[in-house]
Parts: sequence; structure tokens; C-alpha cells
Amino acid sequence: MLLTHTSGLAPDPPIAAAQAGADALWKEICAESLDAPPGMHFEYSDTGYIVLGKLVERIASEPLEHYADRMFYAPLRMTHTRFRPPADWIPQIAPTEEIDLPPGQQPGSGKGKVLRGEVHDPTARAIGGVAGHAGLFSTADDLARFCQMMLDDGAMASVKGQPAGRRVFSAEIVQRMILPENPPWVPSLRGYGWDIDSVYSSPRGELFPIGSYGHTGFTGTSVWMDPESRTFIVLLTNAVHPYRRPAISSLRSKVATVVAASVGVETANTLPSATERSVGAQRSISVHPALAHDAHTQTGIDVLEAQHFVPLLGKRVGLVTNQTGIDSQGRRTVDVLAKAKGVKLVALFSPEHGIEGVVDSKLKSGTDLATGLPIYSLYGDTMRPTPEMLRGVDALVFDIQDAGVRFYTYITTMGYCIEVAAQLRIPFFVLDRPNPLGGDVIEGPMLDRGRLSYTAYFPMPVRYAMTLGELAQMFNAENKIGVDLHVITMNDWPRSATYDATGLMWLPTSPNLRTLNASLLYPGIEILQAAGVSVGRGTNTPLEILGAPWIHASELADALNHRFIPGVRFVATRFTPTDALYKGQQCEGVSMIIADRQSLDPMLMGLEIASTLWKLYPDQFVIERTLELLGSQVTVQLLKQGESPARIILDSSEDIDYFRAMRAKYLLYN
Repeated sequence: MLLTHTSGLAPDPPIAAAQAGADALWKEICAESLDAPPGMHFEYSDTGYIVLGKLVERIASEPLEHYADRMFYAPLRMTHTRFRPPADWIPQIAPTEEIDLPPGQQPGSGKGKVLRGEVHDPTARAIGGVAGHAGLFSTADDLARFCQMMLDDGAMASVKGQPAGRRVFSAEIVQRMILPENPPWVPSLRGYGWDIDSVYSSPRGELFPIGSYGHTGFTGTSVWMDPESRTFIVLLTNAVHPYRRPAISSLRSKVATVVAASVGVETANTLPSATERSVGAQRSISVHPALAHDAHTQTGIDVLEAQHFVPLLGKRVGLVTNQTGIDSQGRRTVDVLAKAKGVKLVALFSPEHGIEGVVDSKLKSGTDLATGLPIYSLYGDTMRPTPEMLRGVDALVFDIQDAGVRFYTYITTMGYCIEVAAQLRIPFFVLDRPNPLGGDVIEGPMLDRGRLSYTAYFPMPVRYAMTLGELAQMFNAENKIGVDLHVITMNDWPRSATYDATGLMWLPTSPNLRTLNASLLYPGIEILQAAGVSVGRGTNTPLEILGAPWIHASELADALNHRFIPGVRFVATRFTPTDALYKGQQCEGVSMIIADRQSLDPMLMGLEIASTLWKLYPDQFVIERTLELLGSQVTVQLLKQGESPARIILDSSEDIDYFRAMRAKYLLYN
């Protein structure tokens, strides 16, 4: 967290403490309260790097400047790199700012002291010129040696008789430096010590890809390195002599763009797949496809129509569907298949909420008015199609829009149908549709293996980042079901694209999952209802508000906003549900306002809300009941113990990585 500027420490330590000496500064830093919870969001922090410098000194049992020289500068023959340069270097060192001006004098008047060979940063200067965040002097030649070593994955080139290949860093350490190591809900991408994509990334210019990396210095210095083109830029300018001016971001960018063009870099969107990683959730560091994707995704039913229904010709078809099963023209898949030449649609099957998606209770079987076909309910007396229902069916087709969340029951309905189809030797077809939450970001916790149920068909995270077609392949193989499975894949759906980037019409997937905003919040909000919280069912904005008669709205809103939960703000509200939990009772609570989709992490948000409710209302909020949908006993126990939700998620990365490796075998889209 210190290395990625997500520690929550203040950006700058108090200069007054520094002027009293290094010991006084350290004491003040240790006494300071955090600006934000650790791991929650990015804020560049000199304080954090002062702490890192102190840690190096404590662990190495030697001053920071000696350690840095022994471990890095001396082996690399960086002979003109050091803190506190000697007097004979001064004539070759660029001056910086004029300081200590007499009263009434203007900067640049020549009446004050001009810094030369002294660190410009006032905090570092006050404590003697050596600190973790500032104080290093160097030359372009020395920095070139360092950059070349980084591009060579930590190995040194031949230097003054030393053989090439001697290591300063292991290749693994270099990878941790240059790939995103910030929590997945933080949109500013930072490696361990290096900037990748943030507001400070101007030295990347317009052409170097995201995946290159570097750093800037306040006085006008910067380095930037691109592993793809094996190019580095060292820019040592002076932007603070004899007085401070606006930042030189535009100059840095122009220099980088010229250099990139000169070495043949043509586009900033060429990022190798290796530069993706996860800490409880995967994030891509390429340009977000939703920003560039302007074509219309063709879903499985559209592709099947374009194929003239060849996979189903001559078959008597049973169709599992609901109101979300439509083609790009808005026609029901029911009607499209009923009119398809060479295909005989003989039966319909409806999941929870019914064929029209409006019922919030158990369902009886019925008849489709438009086609006269029987509709067999798979959310009533039985949750699985029976052999009688499937009599005369040669192929079972599934076309339903999923929500992308483990406890949404449509995936269980699909799993049960796959099992029955395998038993009866009926081919199973999935007309694939987008995951509305996108296909990249995975969020835990993982389901405990002993907790399979109707809301937990398969041991996987809450947010699994797969389409129904991909899930069907995984269920079939991992559960050894053995159905004759056919996935009619989509055209033009990039994995990172959320539903709003597909060009498809959005239809509510169930009575309470009405909007895209609700679908984004749903994974984290839905876990709360079982614990005694209304999540807005029976209001006009279900899954976008929450509350209870025992909640104090302003108290909860203040507590949640002070947790700095990424991507969302909380506004105190009051509502009276007309249905479901607390029907007819006035509730106080909060509305959730999505402020930044990119950084919103709904499961982190949900755990933060659960943690807050448990802290504020332990007698009313039955936190143990969140287990019903969370599916992880460890997660619930850690919440009860007061563990940070961010830490809970970060510590679950090993389980998520195991799932990701298994999932990779079944992915159908890039």
C-alpha cells in the first residue's frame, strides 16, 4: 500500500515537524491519523515514502543512502548518483529555486539563496537531505544504466569489464514493479514504485502503450520505459529556477510522443495480455473497450438466425426462456423459433419470475397466448424439467439474460436443465448473451464447497465474469455431466464490455433488477437483505437504496462516506416499502449514487456496508445471515471480528486465482 500510494497516509508531512529534525518528523508521522482507510484509494503520498525509507533503514540496519549505494548504484556503476552530493560536484549540478527571500523581494530578484546541490524538497532538506521520497541527484548517463537494467528484467549490461547478466533484481521483482499492484477498485494504476496509468502519466505521451511505466520528479525530471519497443526516455529539465512555474506535463508528453514516433510506436492501444493481474479481482490495463466499442453485439439468437437455424433443423425444440430472450430486432426468441422453417418448437420452460419476468413468487405451468405452446414452470412444484415435460423434445435450447452473479437463480436453472438433458440424452444448446457486468472482473468471496444450493449451483466467486455459454462448458466438464453441449457464441462482444457498451436493448432481468445501475450494485447489496435490511423491494428504486426502521439515515450515510468506498456515495433517505421486508413500515437508510463506474467494486461496497451496519447496529443487523448469499463462513467471521473489508478481499486472492485458472479453460471471447 505504501508503494502504490494507497496506504491512507497524508500526502505531505507537516513541515514544522521536519524543521525540528528527523526524530521530530518521525514522531509526528507516527502520531498522524489516516486520511483514508488503508487500501481504499490512491493519493500520492510523500509521507508514505518517508515511511518506506525509514523501514529500509530499520531492516537493513544502515542509513538509507548507504544501503541504496551498496545495493544499486555501486553495482550498476552509477558513479554520479547519490544523496548529498560532494562539493566538487556542485558546478555540474543545475540550480533550482531561489529561497529564503527577504521581505518584499520578488522571486528571481537575486536577493535570496539559490539552491544548488541541495535537495529542493523542503521536508527532505530540513532533515538533512536524505529521505525516502526525495533527495537523490543523478545524471542522464547513470539513469540510462538503471533504465536499461529494468528493460533487461533486472540484469545488468556489461559495465567497465563486468560481464553482462549480473542481476540487480530478479525478473519476478521487476514484474511486480511494472504491473498493476494496486487494489482492483483503484482506477489509478501503479506498480511497486512505478506509475503505469494515473494523473501523473504525462511522460507516457500519446503513443507509448499503457503497460509502459515511469516516474516524475517535482523539479522537472522524469523517466519513462516501454518494454514493448525497449525504449526509455530520461528527461532532466529544470522547471523551478529561479522560482516555481506551472508543471511541465505538456512538455513531457510532447517529448515522449516524438520519441515514440521515431522508434515506430504507432498506437497506445497495443498492450500484451501479460500485463493483467488480479488481487481478488482482475482488471485489464488496456484502454477500456467500452470506450472504443461502437458496434452492436450479436447475441446467440441473432447468430442462429444468421445461420438459418441450421444447428436445429429437423429437431423438435424445447426452449428455456423469459422476457429477456429477444433478438436484436426486439422479437421474442419464442416467436422467432416458432416461425423458423425446419424447426418445430414444441414446449417452453420458464425460470424464476416466469416467462414474462414479473412474478415474485412460486409459479404454476401455463400456456403461451401467442403460440399456444405449453409453458412448464421450473420454479414451482419442481425446479427441474421432468421426463414428462421433455417427452418429444429432440433439443433443449436455453436463452435467458443472466445477471453475472453467483446467487442469481437463472444459472442454477441452466445447470439443472443440463443435468436432465444429459440423463435423457437430449442435446443442449445455449444461445449466448453478454455478462452485463463485463467478462474481466472477478470478485469474491469464493463459495464454501459444502454450501451448494439453489442460489449456489457451483463453487465459484460471487462475481465470476463468464457468460452463460462459458458457464455451461465449465459446469458440464467440471461436474462431469456429459451432456451433448452446443454454445451458439456471440459476435462482437469484447470481454471487458459491460452491457451499456453492447448496443443491445436493456430489459429488466427480474422484477427488482430494473436498471443497469441496479445490476452494478446488486452483487454487494443483495447479501444484506437476509440480515434484516430492506434493499428497496417494494419501492421505485429497488437495489439502489437500503434501509430499516432501526437505522438512522444521517448516521449511516456519514459513517459510509467516511469509509471512502470507491466509486459510490451515500445519501440519507427515507422510504416505505409497499412489499417484501418491512412492508408498510417507514425505513431510514441511504441511496447509493454511482460516482465512478470504473472504480466501483460492488462486493467491497457490500462488505463495507455490512461491516458498518454491524458496528452501528449489532443488536438489529444479523450479520450471520449474510452467509446465505455470501457463502463464505470465513468472510462472515472476519467481518464480525472487525477485519477491514479491503483486507478480507485482498487476502482471498489465492482462492480467486485458483478459480481464474480453472475458468480460463472455458472462455470463448477475448
